[in-house]
Amino acid sequence: MQDIVSHREIVTPDLPPPALFDDAAKAVDRLIELYRGGTGFLTGAFMDTMRNGQSDKRFRAFYPEVRFTTTSFAKVDSRLSFGHVSQPGVYATSVTRPDLFRQYLILQIGLLLRNHGVPVQIGLSDTPIPVHFAVAGNPAITVPQEGAADFVLRDVFDVPDLTTTNDDIVNGVAEVAADGARPLAPFTAQRVDYSLARLAHYTATDPGHFQNHVLFTNYQFYVSEFEAYARAMLADPASGYTSFVSTGNVEITQPDQPIPANPKLPQMPTYHLKREGGGGITLVNIGVGPSNAKTATDHVAVLRPHAWLMVGHCAGLRSTQSLGDYVLAHAYLREDKVLDDDLPVWVPIPALAEIQIALEQAVGAVTELEGYDLKRVMRTGTVASVDNRNWELRETAGPVQRLSQSRAVALDMESATIAANGFRFRVPYGTLLCVSDKPLHGELKLPGMASEFYTSQVARHLLIGIRAMEQIREMPLERIHSRKLRSFDETAFL
Repeated sequence: MQDIVSHREIVTPDLPPPALFDDAAKAVDRLIELYRGGTGFLTGAFMDTMRNGQSDKRFRAFYPEVRFTTTSFAKVDSRLSFGHVSQPGVYATSVTRPDLFRQYLILQIGLLLRNHGVPVQIGLSDTPIPVHFAVAGNPAITVPQEGAADFVLRDVFDVPDLTTTNDDIVNGVAEVAADGARPLAPFTAQRVDYSLARLAHYTATDPGHFQNHVLFTNYQFYVSEFEAYARAMLADPASGYTSFVSTGNVEITQPDQPIPANPKLPQMPTYHLKREGGGGITLVNIGVGPSNAKTATDHVAVLRPHAWLMVGHCAGLRSTQSLGDYVLAHAYLREDKVLDDDLPVWVPIPALAEIQIALEQAVGAVTELEGYDLKRVMRTGTVASVDNRNWELRETAGPVQRLSQSRAVALDMESATIAANGFRFRVPYGTLLCVSDKPLHGELKLPGMASEFYTSQVARHLLIGIRAMEQIREMPLERIHSRKLRSFDETAFL
């Protein structure tokens, strides 16, 4: 084969042809074989070219794909929100890192086989693997920037392509492929590879450490609390937790193991309390602002977590609130602006009953309050998220009027973004905030203002998030990923 543009001979690896499978595990084994064959071929070719200089050939390998065809209009169990297609046709998705996504792929393919009774085809897609992503698993190899090597990179290898690295599928604007295939999964392989690379960069931990239950926070205090909790769990053989991972991929399995200090924290320090099957908890300190919140959730979403929650600090807007009170968001006033192009502000972001109940019950369990007494420390209501941290320094009549009309009880810069991106990516979401200041009532966030009550409530806050996640972990997957998050024409894969 010859490349039309460069007239170079295209060399590809010799890999098995497409084959049908009615066993999900064996189908994923073939995906792994094809992926490793392709990336191994590109890695070898890249290293050889770096040693020997410009090649007169072009080296190309393709992502593997799952392809599924059904001709039946037969309906499946109407209670299911995923694991099936809504109409006859051809459906396909390119796949990357099938080793990392093995459990996920076995579940998704297995549901297709069970619900439709026809095999899936495993073969190669028509999407080339960019050399940057092919060598990403080898820390000893770095792809140089264009012009830094002794050869023209694009002449010899494929590079990332924005036409397959986007959110068209989850945004509901993806077109049917040239061969008539509809999307089978929410993300293409290149989109996933891009996010895996970004996650490693922003969090300083390997994506393979991420757990299915993700806590986001905007307060560094929670990191030390999370580590203390993790060490207590590692000391308890009955806890089910197996290890704790800190930034730099430092992993401990014993409660008294030291963790070296990281002299340079990443942009979003991330920590993982691991459990078999990914059932543990990941904590991401996203810092302040909707841009960070969007960045983090844009990339964590490709891992298909079972739930994510925001447990951060906020401004209380009501005179009846005290510093340290909790706010359980049941609606969001979106003035963060970062998602307006992907998810218009007229799209409602509903509260998810399963998540709300888990959070409320966790507050009750940790504070030992229940019923009407719970209202002493927790308020349920609308949370407003803005893009200006110092909004109160401007003329406040307009913002205050909007906050009052929306019935908002708290204000921050991240919660609406995280919830809206959860809605957009079909990841169950929730928000429990802790009041750290009351700017409308003269209680600004200044040194020395924290009361003993506030300090104790902050210490409990992370534990509440953990307890809620542990409760969510025990729910059946189909109950957590409810139909509320699915649109008219959804992908079969979650």
